[in-house]
Amino acid sequence: MSPASRVVEHTVRARLIAEPPATRSLTAALRYDSADPFAVRLVFPPHIALDGGEVCWAFSRELLEEGLCHPSGDGDVHVWPWQVHRTVVELHTPEGAAVVRFGSTDLRRFLDTTYALVPRGEEQRGIDLDAGLAELLREV
Repeated sequence: MSPASRVVEHTVRARLIAEPPATRSLTAALRYDSADPFAVRLVFPPHIALDGGEVCWAFSRELLEEGLCHPSGDGDVHVWPWQVHRTVVELHTPEGAAVVRFGSTDLRRFLDTTYALVPRGEEQRGIDLDAGLAELLREV
C-alpha cells in the first residue's frame, strides 16, 4: 500500500438468500482503498465460508454504482436493484453461486464516501504506472 493510500471500510447488514428457510442475516464489510481506486471489496466473515476463512470479492466500483440503478455485471459478479430499497449482489464460483441482498442506502452511503476520497473520473490520477511497472519487473 502506498503512503498516500487511504482506506474506507463500512460494515453493512446483508441477507444471504438461499433455499427457504435457509436464508439468513449476516454482517459484511465493504472496503475501498485509494491505492486501488477502481475496485471495491466485499468481505464476508469466516463463519460464512465453507473452509472457515474470510472471503473477499473484488469488483469494480462502477459495477456497484450501476447495479444500484439497473442490472449490471458480466462474469462472476452481478448487481441489480431489487424492490424499492434493496440491491442484490450475485457472486459466481466454479462451486456455485451466492446471492446476497443489501440495503441500497448502505451501498450508496459507502459509494459516496469512496467518491469523496477519489472522485469519479479521477481514479487514474493516483496511479503511478512507472512504480507499478518497476515492481512488476522486479518480480520477474
